[in-house]
Amino acid sequence: MRKLVVVAIASLASLTGGVAHAIPYETFIDVDDEASLQDLLASQDISQETFDQLLDLLDRGVELNEAGRAELYALPNLTYEDVDKIIAFRELQNGYIKDPADLVASEVITQEKLFSIASFLVVRARKAGFKPKGWVRVMTRMSLKDHVLPPIALRGRFTADKHWTAGFGATFSRLQIGDPTYDPNRDALVADPAGYQVHLPKLFVKYEDDAISAIAGTFRAGFGQRLVFDNSLDYTPNGLYLDDQIYYSADLTSDCRFSAGELDTSPCDGPAGNQYVTPDWNFRQGLLGAGIGAKRLDVGSGWLQLYGWGSISRRDIYQYELFDAGKCKDPHDDGDLACAAPDVYVRPAGDPLAPTARFSFTTLPNVFSERLAGMNASYFADRRNSIGLTAYVANEANLIEGITLDTQEWSRLPTGRTFGAGGANFNFGKGAIDLGGEVALSGDKMPDSMTADHGPAHGGGGVAGILRMTATRKKEELEATLRYYSIDYANPFARPIAQSDEFEGQRARDELGARLRYVRSSKTFNLRAQLDVWVPPSTFDNPTNAPELHTTPKLDTYVRADVRTTDEVRLGLSLRYQDKDLQGGGHDQCYEIASATTTDGLTIPCSGRQLTTIARGTYTVDRTLAFTLQLEHQLLDDNVLDPSAFRTDVAAWFITQWRPVKELSVRARVRYLDEAFNDKRPGKDPDSYLERSVSSVVDAGYKLRKSDEARFRIDVKDYLDHRASSLMRDPNPEVTFWLTYEAHL
Repeated sequence: MRKLVVVAIASLASLTGGVAHAIPYETFIDVDDEASLQDLLASQDISQETFDQLLDLLDRGVELNEAGRAELYALPNLTYEDVDKIIAFRELQNGYIKDPADLVASEVITQEKLFSIASFLVVRARKAGFKPKGWVRVMTRMSLKDHVLPPIALRGRFTADKHWTAGFGATFSRLQIGDPTYDPNRDALVADPAGYQVHLPKLFVKYEDDAISAIAGTFRAGFGQRLVFDNSLDYTPNGLYLDDQIYYSADLTSDCRFSAGELDTSPCDGPAGNQYVTPDWNFRQGLLGAGIGAKRLDVGSGWLQLYGWGSISRRDIYQYELFDAGKCKDPHDDGDLACAAPDVYVRPAGDPLAPTARFSFTTLPNVFSERLAGMNASYFADRRNSIGLTAYVANEANLIEGITLDTQEWSRLPTGRTFGAGGANFNFGKGAIDLGGEVALSGDKMPDSMTADHGPAHGGGGVAGILRMTATRKKEELEATLRYYSIDYANPFARPIAQSDEFEGQRARDELGARLRYVRSSKTFNLRAQLDVWVPPSTFDNPTNAPELHTTPKLDTYVRADVRTTDEVRLGLSLRYQDKDLQGGGHDQCYEIASATTTDGLTIPCSGRQLTTIARGTYTVDRTLAFTLQLEHQLLDDNVLDPSAFRTDVAAWFITQWRPVKELSVRARVRYLDEAFNDKRPGKDPDSYLERSVSSVVDAGYKLRKSDEARFRIDVKDYLDHRASSLMRDPNPEVTFWLTYEAHL
């Protein structure tokens, strides 16, 4: 039951008092559905990571009367102070808030905050019968040039007796190849070509009350500062979470992914190599098994929390992440041809020895079986003060007989296929300050190695630590974090605060950094700012004095201001500066497209700068109609162009939202993008380097019966540049149709 009471509070007078923000999302989050989130993502108001977090939270919902402090804090726009007030108020109501409007009437949170979190809230009847309630959603899409049946996704979720939840996610795919096997005649892998398949990747049953949490099927888990174990999408996870998400890519995908292999020519030569089709629906591979937790075992004035979980799941993997461990001792040795990824051929239809093509740039299904077990034990003196221990161990068992497969050094999964981690975390809160931290030690079977630009890495594991402080006042919030992840900390289930650059497939590795994030808000003014500085600590010690091993401090900082000038008009301006090497200078370097190589042929990572300026304005005509115009200007280093000046990119968005009647909502947006706007290379077509395009989306939803909804969406993208890939692209323009129907029980 979401937003049931928002209408009831519409008549309340607006409350004064500042609005401070908790999890420091890039903007004030006020959305009704997934389409609203897509607008924020498309206009770069939020990052892809924030979109994923909020979409998962929107789909999952937060049970107002059962959620703990960590889960309530995940709601957008709430501070720790807000969360503590909600919990205290809930306790005064004997553990049950019947009407969320009471939070406003009792001055627990402001009306603006309640409106902004209403779409995420779930309020179930205090005494619910066992009669199931829920929804089923079917989704499909197609483009005009598809030559196969459209992909289909089906999701459903049901609740009963307030504590039981069950769900599933199924897909009908057309582009996934068959399971690979080893072919001793070719000393390579072979697999059936893509065909129609039905998958049931998500299926779970969960029970949760005030004392126990138990789940079987597909699930996620996360604890502490996410340093030891977290595959959830929460910022402050603490427990077991359902997993039934089905995802999509809005862009079309290449229809032909073959090379010649044993044939004289590749099947993708000519027009076939430039054809694009609608991609399949996709999903994240999480945990598959069972988990159980005792949420509260009273011990004196505090309580214990105990969780345990186990998983046996199958893992898909990108074909080039593999190597044959029977031939190659160390995948770091780029000169050893035996360490290259094994070939994957198309299984011939008749004679198994007939010449055949080779797969390229393909994900291989069911390569490893991941066996994992984990635990968490924590003691809470109260909801703000706790200490805990988390540990897990995992092994990737080879599912393909006849060959000993392992993962390349740049893969997210550590070489050696056996890994794990353990650590301790704490939380301390008093007054306006909340302090949390975690230290961890990882373990693995990776070999020692010398990396090209980071120095020596040692197998066996490493240490890591993070400290996070949040200070909250009525109108502002400051978050400060310190983090250290050693070069040997190879933990694929670590998801702590870290920058997006990776070392050998992992973000939380070889990084020493400090980050400040600040928010100050009122009814008419919002200010957000971040300063993040980090460096690879492995480069502090350079015994070889190699120039590529110099210390490279990096910077990511932004400031964003939004002002409500009138009831109808909001204006915003944001600036972001990123530098991949503060010690470097000049424009004779790159920021995003690496083109320089060493004498050994290795690509030299980019070390340039980028400055992004975004101006936006929103005009709200009334409750039914609003328009947004946004302009973006980027300056970035690109040594392919003029080495004495920045490259210039420009973009513009126009977004409108229209709700003529309560049953109908329409969203539309148009974007113009021109990369390398200032390309003036002599003798070169200025439209032949990077993308210039116009894309548009129209999304309409209509309420049927009492709560069912049908949605129709059309995407159009036209590549206007003169790159060979755009001129030969088929189709161009791209036109994609989407259809979704959600039925409620």
